[in-house]
Amino acid sequence: MDYLQSPVGSIAAHLSGATSVFQKYNIDFCCGGKQRLADVVSKKQLDAPSILRELIALESNPWRQEKDWLNMPIPDLVHYLVSYYHGRHRQQLPELIRLAAKVERVHGDKANCPHGLAQLLSETLDDLEQHMLKEEEVLFPMIVHNRLAQAQMPIHVMEDEHIEHGQRVEKLLFLTNQGVPPKGACNTWQALYLGVRSFSEDIVEHIHLENNILFARCLQD
Repeated sequence: MDYLQSPVGSIAAHLSGATSVFQKYNIDFCCGGKQRLADVVSKKQLDAPSILRELIALESNPWRQEKDWLNMPIPDLVHYLVSYYHGRHRQQLPELIRLAAKVERVHGDKANCPHGLAQLLSETLDDLEQHMLKEEEVLFPMIVHNRLAQAQMPIHVMEDEHIEHGQRVEKLLFLTNQGVPPKGACNTWQALYLGVRSFSEDIVEHIHLENNILFARCLQD
């Protein structure tokens, strides 16, 4: 594969471990997955040779094998998305809202307090819950029952909503200093930022699996 001329989403879908490389260099491989790697590298002024070396190294590392998403039966992939990612987000966000509210209440007088984080997390939960329900009750049943022509429009709607989710994740990371707590932060504050970082990584992987693998497979059929 000519990595520089390939869309980053396609690289992430076909090369096991590539998502970790992209996370390291802050390359958007989910909502921005249709961009060529060369364009992303140029725009962000990244070190192309280093990125290429890391991607090429993955080709010969058998221990980095992940699930074979491209050949997994679509019903199994859908089940994994719902049981793992949908379930995980429904566990993560209420606890993060609780932690954020406590940090803002106790440390609101500090300059580096993430004011507005609890509200942003609440909005994230509300929007994401509606999004996941539409997938679970409308889109995914269409896909599982092979009504792919009927699923085309809902897929594009979900992709548009994924862009909004990605923008909200950027705001969450900005408010939390990319998930790095300030020096001397209490245990609750540290747990909050660690949780936000974990949620952000999970939802990026979640969107990647839907946009670049599940939806891509459905749209090409």
